[in-house]
Amino acid sequence: VRAAVPARWISRGPGGGGALFGPAISPHHPETLYADCDMSGRYRSLDLGRSWETLSFLQVQGGTLGVGVQFTSRSNVLYALDFSTIGGVDAVTPSKSTDGGQTWTRLANDPTDGDAWSLFADETTTNRLLVSGYSNLYFSTNGGGSFTDVFSTDDLLVAGAFFDGSNIFVGTRVGLLVSTNGGAGFALPSISGIPAGEAMISLAGAKEANTTRLFCVTLDTGDVYPGVTGAEHWSYRGVYRLDVGPGAAWVPVTSGISPDHLFFVATCRSNIHVAYAAGALDDPTHPVVYKTTNGGGAWNKVFRPVDNENIFTGWQGDGGDRSWWYGEYALGFTVCRGDPDRAAITDLGFIHLTTNGGVSWQQAYVYPGDQHPTNAPTPERKYYHGVGAENTSAWWLTWDDSNRVFACFTDIQGVRSTNGGVTWGFDYTGLDMNSTYQSVRHPSNESLYVSVSSVHDLYQSTYLQDGRIDGGDGGILFSTNHGANWSWLHDFNHPVAGLALDPNDPRCLYAAVVNSTNGGIYVTTNLQDGAASKWNRLAVPPRTEAHPYLVHVLQDGTLVCSYSARRTAAGAFTASAGVFVSTNRGASWLDRTAAGMMYWTKDLVPDLHDAGQSNWYACVWSGWGGPPNGLGGLYRTTNRGLAWTRINSLDRVESCTVDPANPQALWLSTETEGLWYTTNLQAATPTFLQVTNYPFRHPVRMFLNPFDTNEMWITSFGNGLRVGRITEPAPELTGLQEVPAGAVCVTARAEAGQEVILQTASTLMSQNWVNTATGTVLDSELIFEGVTPGFYRAAISP
Repeated sequence: VRAAVPARWISRGPGGGGALFGPAISPHHPETLYADCDMSGRYRSLDLGRSWETLSFLQVQGGTLGVGVQFTSRSNVLYALDFSTIGGVDAVTPSKSTDGGQTWTRLANDPTDGDAWSLFADETTTNRLLVSGYSNLYFSTNGGGSFTDVFSTDDLLVAGAFFDGSNIFVGTRVGLLVSTNGGAGFALPSISGIPAGEAMISLAGAKEANTTRLFCVTLDTGDVYPGVTGAEHWSYRGVYRLDVGPGAAWVPVTSGISPDHLFFVATCRSNIHVAYAAGALDDPTHPVVYKTTNGGGAWNKVFRPVDNENIFTGWQGDGGDRSWWYGEYALGFTVCRGDPDRAAITDLGFIHLTTNGGVSWQQAYVYPGDQHPTNAPTPERKYYHGVGAENTSAWWLTWDDSNRVFACFTDIQGVRSTNGGVTWGFDYTGLDMNSTYQSVRHPSNESLYVSVSSVHDLYQSTYLQDGRIDGGDGGILFSTNHGANWSWLHDFNHPVAGLALDPNDPRCLYAAVVNSTNGGIYVTTNLQDGAASKWNRLAVPPRTEAHPYLVHVLQDGTLVCSYSARRTAAGAFTASAGVFVSTNRGASWLDRTAAGMMYWTKDLVPDLHDAGQSNWYACVWSGWGGPPNGLGGLYRTTNRGLAWTRINSLDRVESCTVDPANPQALWLSTETEGLWYTTNLQAATPTFLQVTNYPFRHPVRMFLNPFDTNEMWITSFGNGLRVGRITEPAPELTGLQEVPAGAVCVTARAEAGQEVILQTASTLMSQNWVNTATGTVLDSELIFEGVTPGFYRAAISP
């Protein structure tokens, strides 16, 4: 029996596509970056965005509050908010790292009890930090060991903080909060200049010589509250400057900005003249960054997306697969506190960086060699190497052949690969609906069929109510040329989730259509007629309320489908989910649902090792509050649903996959507890182990590459695609070339994404091989340049 768990999970995809918040640049190592995603990922780059890793969800998770990782006077001591689910309850907790961000520990004495809304650390020490709840501000002088409640007010939004020795300045919704005694006491001094009806949304500070200068951005007071994001840029009112001192007042500094809308302001700590502000262009809405070099006396636009004027683009850009409307507005912005020339902006899909003060910017979500020049249209239909910044939801993978693969996605529709998943792109026409959920390949005519929807994230927590789904559009598209061009097979005018081909009748295709009035399982029996095919709705299964999910057609013609969750307008779950079986081609249905499955069933998976197709697995979530809203876990039946056994009790099981090479091995995905597996599936109570090296909390489905079953691919709800090799192929050295100065250029061949170590020794039989260099294979070859002459061998990084 082969090994169960790959040594690493390599990120794959086109990069970007999901909302990013809270970028942060280390003042100690300016090539180290962090960014958060609303899908729970916290990303880190150690090479200025050329590659990214997702920090393990078992250590820390990201979120939407936009505070970002906080740096201190020591490079190894960091603070951040952790958005992890603890004991099944969502929580936001102050967290600390003492090893440079590799591992994180939640503060034991969290004063907010898991309801933190901001965290700001003193970058000149390691032990002073501010944490806010919804109404209270807390201060610690011992690295979060204990906190003092220093201020309270309704809707306490903390716009930013500047630590200046014994002076601490905190921007809040109700004004500038000031301590002059090292945090022992805080007060709201009367400072004029900001008109009534405006409130700070962002604050930054700097000190040079004897001048302490603060900048802030204001919105309408009614739009300032904890958790507000850059989407409220339309409420922008002004930018103000305050030079701290007796009788000082806020001074408006907006020359050059109108009519655009700003939300963020950021500075380098030691430069009072240079500041940046980010938000959105007025029309059309694009992300924008302004810069001042004279303390706000005048602002100039330095992030100029129109015509990609000074931006090296990926697949988003004027003329590209997506224009700048996709990013739309800033959701995060930062300036390196140690270098005013380094800044980063994040938006609804991407991250862009500058290292030259805004003279130019470059994308940081695809491989730099794939990006496009400034001041030129971004070309369409190109392929990209992802760099780990995969931050949107993937649902399904279909292999057309060993090289051509189609991936179904939320928001970015879908992506194609023509080289086995090494690069991905939007190389197709005719597919322009928000989400694709499932694709299937016809075994006879080789056409591809895909279900599409204008409603994203079906049957996740926020898309269960009819009111959020019924207005959606959708249908089925088909392609006869390997996904290069798509046409409508049938427009249902409603979202379509699952698809199933009949293995006994090439003319039949089934579809799960989602709509409270017209939803259900539909079928065509003249699929060969393409857009002229006729569709009929089958009988409605008992107690269901039009939320079908996946459909299967068994070898004997039996239909089996899962119906997923539904909530009323008031938020209550209805007992309308489960597993349903038809033995008469949908004329009637049998309810084959266990009691715990009646509220939120997800995937139904037949066991591919069971020739009689009587063994199935049902993946179930529990609703909020637990019973009677179901019992989450993995259920098994050995008699087509007549009886079920709950063989795993994880709260929310999304899907599962039986290993085609091992009937004892099954992979299991969950909403918040990551990836799991068992190697004794046939036991009455299988033992499941968590795959701790898979970094993301919400994998969706697991696919074994049908052309290379050594590859396990995983789609996810917010972390794109990953591939793991169950057995790592050994690399080989394929070339040596002498270069000037007595060095050698060594070429290694390995699989894409593998990390290869080049080892050298003075003799072939040496017992002392030395690790000389490490690199990651982009496509199939890796070149080590400038190597000292000797003997060489290659190994895979552990």
